[in-house]
Amino acid sequence: MTDTYRHKGMRKKLIQEIREKGIKDELVLAAMERIPRHLFMDEAFLEYAYQDRAFKIGAGQTISQPYTVAYMTELLRVTKGEKVLEIGTGSGYQAAVLAEMGAKVFSIERHRILYDTARVRLPQLGYSSIKTFYGDGYKGLPAYAPFDKVIVTAGAPYIPEPLMQQLKPGGLLLIPVGEGDTQEMTGVLRVDQDTFQTRQYGKFKFVPLLEDRSW
Repeated sequence: MTDTYRHKGMRKKLIQEIREKGIKDELVLAAMERIPRHLFMDEAFLEYAYQDRAFKIGAGQTISQPYTVAYMTELLRVTKGEKVLEIGTGSGYQAAVLAEMGAKVFSIERHRILYDTARVRLPQLGYSSIKTFYGDGYKGLPAYAPFDKVIVTAGAPYIPEPLMQQLKPGGLLLIPVGEGDTQEMTGVLRVDQDTFQTRQYGKFKFVPLLEDRSW
């Protein structure tokens, strides 16, 4: 499957729709317009690739709604060269957006089938710089810490302490928190070694962030 003029036209229309919903960061919008989202989904579902909606990708997971991807990326304020840890690789789409923004992306996925697919797909699409890992996202990647930013793409019942501790001072963690059908988008800023500030950004709906033990 290739990226045709038709795909690019559909993508341009989607990006305009996201812009009209309130996304203002043109760098985020430009990054998303460059990425062929349909190549992160099964070919049979092309008609859904450029709708502003989440879509199932297997293992009970979804490729996030484009607006949600744009919103979280805008909040993260990624700058070129920053180290970003993503919890929940999924299809690899969010990781690709971060890479397009110039971030050095480290992404961890606990579902083996999704990890195996993304590990092959991302280099094929030109994102060989993204480092993918199979493991428990609640533990983060201490061997590669500290990170400038951490983004969690699934709903967690609480904010995992290891992810907070893997932030650099001045670093930002963005995570949907809550155990019900919806979660509160939460930002955690590490002010210094011992001080953290939290801020909430509204309700969203995510699949649950799973760990190696039951909640």
